[in-house]
Amino acid sequence: TDTGVGKTRTSCALLHALRATHPKCVGMKPFATGAEETAAGWSNDDVTQLRAASTLQVMPELDNPYLLPWPVSPHIAAKLAGQTIDIEHIVHAFDVLCEQADAVVVEGAGGFVVPLNETQTSADLAQALDLPIILVVGIRLGCLNHALLTQEAIEARGLRLAGWVANRLDPDM
Repeated sequence: TDTGVGKTRTSCALLHALRATHPKCVGMKPFATGAEETAAGWSNDDVTQLRAASTLQVMPELDNPYLLPWPVSPHIAAKLAGQTIDIEHIVHAFDVLCEQADAVVVEGAGGFVVPLNETQTSADLAQALDLPIILVVGIRLGCLNHALLTQEAIEARGLRLAGWVANRLDPDM
């Protein structure tokens, strides 16, 4: 439903669970914003965690086709980098991953309807991939509205909501 609600933690938990029945499992973060330059190149913490939870190591352009330095909405980060996020490019990378892996977990960024370019959102990517969706909700004031609106958006696009994960962000909540 949002940034910082536990999508990466949930995706990594799914990858760890899949290891029991899928020897070759891999996480995919199609677009990640907020990267830092390291001695080994650009790095994003979410992508690093997904790679650590995966049993299959792949080329970076497959598990993270768009790694953008600026911690802003993907469409803005791509524009600042002189790029355009192309859903077909992401779908192709996903298809290649599916040929190599027994299971692929795809993690979104931000909320369900985050702009990717001038005309498409992450909801369009979800439709192109046509995967069951697990909605991660950070339990805090206002989360029920976010969750129900997101559920409506998922269903309005003809996608399947496989379930919800309620992530406790505030220990006092």
